[in-house]
Amino acid sequence: MTSMDAKLALIVSDSAKAQDGARALRDSHPWVSQQEADILVVLGGDGFLLHVLHEMLDGQPIKPVYGMNLGTVGFLMNGPHDGVPISTRVAEAHRVPVRPLRMHARANDGREYSYYAINEVSLLRETRQTAKLEVRINGHVRMEELVGDGILVATPVGSTAYNLSANGPILPLGSRMLAMTPLSPFRPRRWKGAILPESAEVEFRIREPGKRPVAAVADQKEVRDVASVRIIASAKKELTLLFDPGFTLEERIFAEQFQV
Repeated sequence: MTSMDAKLALIVSDSAKAQDGARALRDSHPWVSQQEADILVVLGGDGFLLHVLHEMLDGQPIKPVYGMNLGTVGFLMNGPHDGVPISTRVAEAHRVPVRPLRMHARANDGREYSYYAINEVSLLRETRQTAKLEVRINGHVRMEELVGDGILVATPVGSTAYNLSANGPILPLGSRMLAMTPLSPFRPRRWKGAILPESAEVEFRIREPGKRPVAAVADQKEVRDVASVRIIASAKKELTLLFDPGFTLEERIFAEQFQV
């Protein structure tokens, strides 16, 4: 089966803008249900696209996704409907693999949680007290104590989101790297973070968790009062995003790096 022959499902955000845009598409193609589809066409913004991707990570069958921007930023999306048949746009699109992070968090009460993150996993102080974290990479202690507001680990896709606002590095797609970026570090004062291979297993252990509670957040899923957090990239749950020629996510990542 070629991409031109692929069965497409139309998934639309509840926003008025996305619903209006869907009217121009509904009669232009023989859509099928999400269960029958080979490829999902998602109308909305980045937040809605991430919602659809998380639904697949949480149990829905994983299928390639072609996003069409009818939201605000649309960094992960293609341009809106331009009159070109949607089957043609999907058939000509480039495939970009996206490997999510899996966060395993253990709370102070002993309960354990596991969530996926497409953008980043972040650890954040819960009170006015700074967080104190021990940083381990592949089982080895690399930093005995990081003091500050917290830290995050971002994928290449997520490196242009929260990570960028925290002055973290932008990672090219296909680099198979992760960005580890501190949040308002107090000690060590000059540490700017690290770039790690995607194969690295990252673990954070919270020091003085009773006095300095820390929350762990995998995209939108939060676990409060954590004792430790382990993060690995998941090859088994690799996602696929589709982008129009000349409108690739990689090109947008390049553009972000040269903004003035």
